[in-house]
Amino acid sequence: MFPEVLLVMSNTTTVGEVIAAFLEQCDVRTAFGVISIHNMPILDAIGTRGKIRYVGARGEAGALNMADGLARVSGGLGVAFTSTGTAAGNAAGAMVEALTAGTALLHITGQIETQFLDQDLAYIHEAPDQLSMLASISKAAFRVRSVETALATVREAVRVAFTAPSGPVSVEIPIDIQAAEIEWPADLAAPHVSTLTHDSARVEQLAQALMRAKRPLLWLGGGTRHARAAVDRLVALGFGVVTSVQGRGVVPEDHSATLGAFNVHPAVESFYKTCDAMLVVGSRLRGNETLKYKLALPKPLYRIDADACADNRGYRNELFVHGDSLSILDELATRLEGRVKIDPSFAGDLVAAREIATADVAKGLGPYKRLVESLQRVIGRDYNWVRDVTISNSTWGNRVLKVFEPRAGVHALGGGIGQGMQMAIGAALAHPAKKTVCLVGDGGLMVNVGELVTAVQEDANVMIVLMNDQCYGVIRNIQDAQYGGRRMFVDLHQPDFAQFCASFGMTHHRITSLDRAEEIIRQGYEKTGPVMIEVDMVSVGSFATAFAGPPVKKEEPKEPEYA
Repeated sequence: MFPEVLLVMSNTTTVGEVIAAFLEQCDVRTAFGVISIHNMPILDAIGTRGKIRYVGARGEAGALNMADGLARVSGGLGVAFTSTGTAAGNAAGAMVEALTAGTALLHITGQIETQFLDQDLAYIHEAPDQLSMLASISKAAFRVRSVETALATVREAVRVAFTAPSGPVSVEIPIDIQAAEIEWPADLAAPHVSTLTHDSARVEQLAQALMRAKRPLLWLGGGTRHARAAVDRLVALGFGVVTSVQGRGVVPEDHSATLGAFNVHPAVESFYKTCDAMLVVGSRLRGNETLKYKLALPKPLYRIDADACADNRGYRNELFVHGDSLSILDELATRLEGRVKIDPSFAGDLVAAREIATADVAKGLGPYKRLVESLQRVIGRDYNWVRDVTISNSTWGNRVLKVFEPRAGVHALGGGIGQGMQMAIGAALAHPAKKTVCLVGDGGLMVNVGELVTAVQEDANVMIVLMNDQCYGVIRNIQDAQYGGRRMFVDLHQPDFAQFCASFGMTHHRITSLDRAEEIIRQGYEKTGPVMIEVDMVSVGSFATAFAGPPVKKEEPKEPEYA
C-alpha cells in the first residue's frame, strides 16, 4: 500500500494560467500562434496544462488565418496568439479577412510592461498607439489594464466576438500582467452570449407581404449558416434560393430549389426578372457579387439581418427585420404555412436558369471542366472546400464544385491572395477525420509558403490543389484586356514543387495531362495527412475564356437627348 499523500492545492496562480483555464471553459481545443517573450506566460500555461493543442505557425499572419479557418468550419471560437509591435502588425491582413468574413476570433497579443507603456521610449517590441491599430482591424479591441480585470476583459472580448454580427476581437495583455500572481477566480465560466430578439409584429408584416408572392426567392448569406432547419421549411413551402459565396451549402448545392452561388450570371439575372419578391437574409450583398450594386435584383426586396445598419445598405428594401436569422425565419415559416400559393412553373424555371448558367461557365473552362468533374467524383460530398484568390477559384471554385454543408465552404472573402492555404490548415485541424481540400494558385501559395511545413508538422489532413501557371494569371489577363497586352511584373520564378515538398516530407503529385487526373486526385484524397496535387497549367493548357477580374454591369445605351 502506498502511504496516503495529502495534496495541497495552491490558491494562487498566474494571470497567464487563468486565461488558459478560461479558454478551456470556452471549449477551445486548438489555438495558434508564434511564441514570443511577450506571450510566453500564457503559452507556458497552455503547454503545462495540456488541454489545448497549440499549433506553432511560421508567421503571425498564418496563425490568424489558421484560427479563422478553424472557426469558420467549426462554428466555435478561433484563438491566435501574437507578440506585440511588429508581430501584432504582421497579423493585420489576416484580421481584416476575419473581419470581412465575420469570424468569431480572439486575437491575444502581448504588450510591453505597463510602466513603459505609451511613453514613446522606443522600447523593444513597442508600437506607438498599437491599440488604435488593432481597433481599426478588429470588431473591437481591448487592453488589460490591471491584474484584477484581466479575466473580465478577456471574457468580454469573447462575448463580443460571438455576439451577432460576429467578428474578430483583439486583446492586449502587458507582459507583467500576464506573469503576475493572482488568486484563482471563483468563476471561470464562458460568457453568456445572448441571441438577438426581434419584433414579431414586423415578422407578421413580412409574412403578409410574402403571402402575395407567387415566385419568391431567398438570397442567403453567411449569416444563415446556423439556420438550415428554418431555411428548409421555407424551401418546402416553395421558395427558391440563391446564395452568396459565404452562404454556400446552407441548402445542399445539388438540391433542385437552389441556384447555388450563380448569383451574377446573365441567365440568373434574367430569371430574377420573373421573381416577384426577394428576401435577403444575413448577406452584405457585396460589391463583387452584385456587379458593384448594379445587379438587377427582384422587387420588392426585403431583408433580415443581425446588423441593424444593414437596413437599405447597398440596395433599398421595402421592409427590414432586425434579429437572428434562425429565429426570424422559423417564425416566418410558421406564419406562412398553408398561406402561400407558388406558381407551378417557378421550380422548373429556376432549374433551367441554373442549367444555363452551369453550362455557360463550363464552356469557359476549356480543359479544366474535365479536372473539375474528376475532382467532384473523387471527393464526393463530405469535405471542406477552402479556396484562395486565384483564377481557378473565380471561374469554378466559387460556384461549380458543389458544397453540401453550411460550414464546409471557406474563401478569402476580402480578396487578398495567400490566405487560403493557412485557412485550410485550420479547417483540417478542426475536423481531422474529414478531408479538407484547398484550391490555391502558385502566386498565392508563395506568399506564406512556410506554413506548408506547419501542415506537415501538425499532420493536417489537407489536400492542396495547386494551380501552377507560373504567373499572376488574373493580372496578366487584365493587362491583356485593359493595358494593351503590356505584361509587366507578372511572371513568377517558382521552385520545383516536387523537390520542395520532398525537402520537408510532404507528399507531392503532379498532373501534366488530364488523362491521369482522376487517378492522381484519388491517390491524394485517399492519403491521410497533407498532400499536394500540382496541376501544371502550362502543360494542360489555357481556359477557353480568359478571366480578367470580377464581372461588371454593362451600361444600357442611353437615349439621345434633343434640345
